[in-house]
Amino acid sequence: MPSPITRTTAANIVTALGDAVFEIIDAAGDLALFTFLTFRGLLRRKLYPGTLLPSLYSIGVRSVPVIAITGTFIGMVLAVQTYDEFHKMGLATQLGAVVNETVITELGPVLAATMLAGRIGSAMAAELATMRINEQIDALSCLGVNPHEYLVVPRFIACVALIPLLTALADFMGVMGGGMVCIRIYHVPAHHYWEHARGFVRPWDMFVSLFKPVFYGAAIAIISCYQGFRSPAGAEGVGRASTDAFVRSFIAILILDLFLNMFLNSFHEAVWPSAGARMF
Repeated sequence: MPSPITRTTAANIVTALGDAVFEIIDAAGDLALFTFLTFRGLLRRKLYPGTLLPSLYSIGVRSVPVIAITGTFIGMVLAVQTYDEFHKMGLATQLGAVVNETVITELGPVLAATMLAGRIGSAMAAELATMRINEQIDALSCLGVNPHEYLVVPRFIACVALIPLLTALADFMGVMGGGMVCIRIYHVPAHHYWEHARGFVRPWDMFVSLFKPVFYGAAIAIISCYQGFRSPAGAEGVGRASTDAFVRSFIAILILDLFLNMFLNSFHEAVWPSAGARMF
């Protein structure tokens, strides 16, 4: 027969696992309710320029420099990493297809969204967490203002509307950065570089590059605002909310990227089954 100590240890492990499962379910339900309230506010409310315009400026205009720098170095680093192998095979002129396709369809959207999750997601979480601790959110409720409609919806609209545009900027700067490295540094003929890029990158790729960031922006806004609204008290709570907002947004971006790629590839194959890669 198992000893009492063994039975107690097993019971503690089962209890801890049960508590962890219940916490996960509770957090998932709370996030789902928060998302529902946000979408309901999106459909019901009228837009207030006093709350929407600052969000558009903070998320859009102030993110332009960091996104431009990020996109440029994405293309440059990718060109440096791929040149040697393609040059050994005598395919250096094909770099335009590889660099631009990779930047536009994958690296540009994902890394731009990750950078924005760190810049604007953490800022939104910290700002709302501070408002929660200072009881400003409770004050809005006492004044008859719906906090979701007044605080969350403008940030959600700004993220969904502007992150695809910022991704387009990152893609453009990535293409320019990759082209500069290949043409100016590695002396790949410009005509062949851009001709292969033009022949391989399709309108579908550009659509994918702008379609996925819509979901990334929605995830960043929902998760960051949720972390801010549910922030624990104190300065430590604000820091934890900011950190959790970035980490969870980053994980959500990776998960969304996987499932969106699976869906878009299946959809593209069903609609255009004969369309394939045309690099070589």
